[in-house]
Amino acid sequence: MAISKDKKREILAKIDSALAEASSIAFVGFKGLTVADSSAMRKELKNDAVKYFVAKKTLLRRALERKGYAGALPELPGEVAMAWTSEDATAPARGVYEFGKKLKGALTLLGGMFEGSFVDQAGITAIATIPPVPVLRGIFVNVINSPIQGMVIALDKIREKKEAAA
Repeated sequence: MAISKDKKREILAKIDSALAEASSIAFVGFKGLTVADSSAMRKELKNDAVKYFVAKKTLLRRALERKGYAGALPELPGEVAMAWTSEDATAPARGVYEFGKKLKGALTLLGGMFEGSFVDQAGITAIATIPPVPVLRGIFVNVINSPIQGMVIALDKIREKKEAAA
C-alpha cells in the first residue's frame, strides 16, 4: 500500500526527532512477530525508557544519510524497526536482545548506531550483552571491596593465631 507524501513527511519527522534525542539506536529485524508479542516487547522496552518505531527502510535510510553518522550503514534486510533511548546507551540493544531470546528467531539485531557511528550486527550484539549501569556499579564496588575484604580476613587469622598462642 502506497504512503502519501504527507504521511512520509510525518514519518521522516518522527525518525529525525528520534535521531536527535537518541544516545544509541538498535535496528531490529522482525519476522513472524505476533501482535501480542510485539505489545509485550513494547511494554518491556517502555519500562527501560526505550522507544520503538517501525518505519520503511527507504525513509529510515534517507533520515540516517541526512544525519551523517560515521561508518557504513549496516545491511537492513526484511522488515525493520528501530529502538532508541536518550538514557542508558546499552538499553535498546539489551532489551531487544533479551526479548529476542524468548521468541527464538522472531527478533534479530541487524545493527545500530552507538556513539555517533554505525555498528554492525556483531557489534550491536556485543553491546547488548553489557549489563545495565546499576549492575556495573555493583561489580565495580565488589572489585574495590575485594582487596579490603581479603586484608580483613588475613588480619582476623593473625588475631586467631595470637589468641591460640596466648
